[in-house]
Amino acid sequence: MSTPVRVGVFGLLGSGNLGNDGSLEAVLGYLRAEHPEAVVDALCGGPEVVAARYRIPATRLHWYRGEYRTASRAGAIASKGLGKLVDVFRTAAWVRRHDVVIVPGMGVLEATLPLRPWGFPYALFLLCASGRLFGTRVALVGVGAAAIGDRPTRALVRWSARLAAYRSYRDALSRDALREMGVDTARDEVYPDLAFALPAPPAGTPSGPPGLVCVGVMDFHGGNDDRARAEEIHRRYLDGTTRFVRALVEDGRPVRLLTGDECDARVVAAILEAVDSPLVTAAEAASLADLMKETVAADTVVATRYHNLVCALKAGTPTLALSYAAKSDALMARMGLDAYCHPAREVDADRLLEQFRTLEKRSAELRQTLAERNRLTARQLRDQFAALTAALFPANDDPHARTRQETP
Repeated sequence: MSTPVRVGVFGLLGSGNLGNDGSLEAVLGYLRAEHPEAVVDALCGGPEVVAARYRIPATRLHWYRGEYRTASRAGAIASKGLGKLVDVFRTAAWVRRHDVVIVPGMGVLEATLPLRPWGFPYALFLLCASGRLFGTRVALVGVGAAAIGDRPTRALVRWSARLAAYRSYRDALSRDALREMGVDTARDEVYPDLAFALPAPPAGTPSGPPGLVCVGVMDFHGGNDDRARAEEIHRRYLDGTTRFVRALVEDGRPVRLLTGDECDARVVAAILEAVDSPLVTAAEAASLADLMKETVAADTVVATRYHNLVCALKAGTPTLALSYAAKSDALMARMGLDAYCHPAREVDADRLLEQFRTLEKRSAELRQTLAERNRLTARQLRDQFAALTAALFPANDDPHARTRQETP
C-alpha cells in the first residue's frame, strides 16, 4: 500500500482577508476532488480559523505572535528579531515533513499594498529555500506579482520564485513582472484567479431590493511606495467614495457596502456615519461565497478590493472597478469590462457616477459577456488543476515527470 502524499498549504490564511481564504478554499476543493488520499495541513497566519473552518491541522506561520504589529519597545524589537531566527528552523522542520507545499493564489510576489521585507517576503523565502534544501516540491499556484521598488523585498521575492518547483500566475502582467525581476518564466503559465473555481450562487438566487448597488470598499492608503502620502491618498479615496454613495442615495438607490478584509470595517463605519440614510446598509460577509451571494442580488457592483471584483464578475453582475493596481485592470480586461475602471487614488465622484450610468445602460449586454467569459474561465481553471497534478503528483514518482524545477 502506497504512502499518502503529504501536502502543506502556506500563506496569510485565516487572517481576516477573504480573498486569501477563498484561494485556499479553491485549492482544498481541488485536492479533495482529485487527490482525496492526500494528507493536508497548513502553515498560516490564522491557524485557529483555518483549522475550524477547513478541518485541517494548522500551525502558526510566525513564532512571534506580534509579527505584523509595529515594534517600538526594546523587548518587542528583540522578540521580533529572535522570531526571525526561530522561524528558520520552524519553517524548515515543517517543510521537511511534506512531499508538496502549495501557496494558493494571493499576491505573494507583489507589494501593491504596504509591505516590509522581513514580514511575509522573508517567510516565503524561508519556505522556498527549505523546499529546495529538502526536496519538497513548492508550488506558487495562480499567484500575483508586480514590479517592486524596494531592493530587499525585490531580492527576497526573486529568490523565492527561483527556488519554487512550480509557478503559475493569475494574469500575464504578473508573469511579465517576474521576468523583469530576473526570473526565467519561459515554462510558466497564466490562468484565471483561483477564486473563479469556487461555485457560483445558483441562477435562481432571489434578487435584492429593486435598484440595489453593491459598493465594495477598502481601507486603502496606497501602495508600498506611497507611504509618505498614505493619509492623503486615504482621505481622497474615502471622500470620493462617500460622495458617490451619497449621490446614489439621492437618486433613491439602495446601497449595500461590502468589505474583503477585517480592516475595511472602519471605512464602512465612516461612510455610514457620513451618509446617514436607511438606504445604506453593510453586509457581514465571512467568505467569498457570502460576497458572491451579495453581488448576485445586486443590479450593479462598484468595488475596490481585487477579490470583491472577482466575486461580482463570477456572479455575472455588471461591475465597475475602483482600481488600485494593474491587477484590477487586467482582471476587468479579461472579463470584457476594461472600459469600466476608475483610479482608486483619484476618485472623482462625478466622473465615477457618469461611468456608473453608462455601465447600467449596457447591463443586459454585459451580463451576456460575463456569462461567456465565465464559461471560458472554468475551462482554463480545469487546465490549471490538470497541470498542477502533472507537476506535483507524478504517477509512481516517475523520474521523468515534469516538475519545472529551475536552477537558481
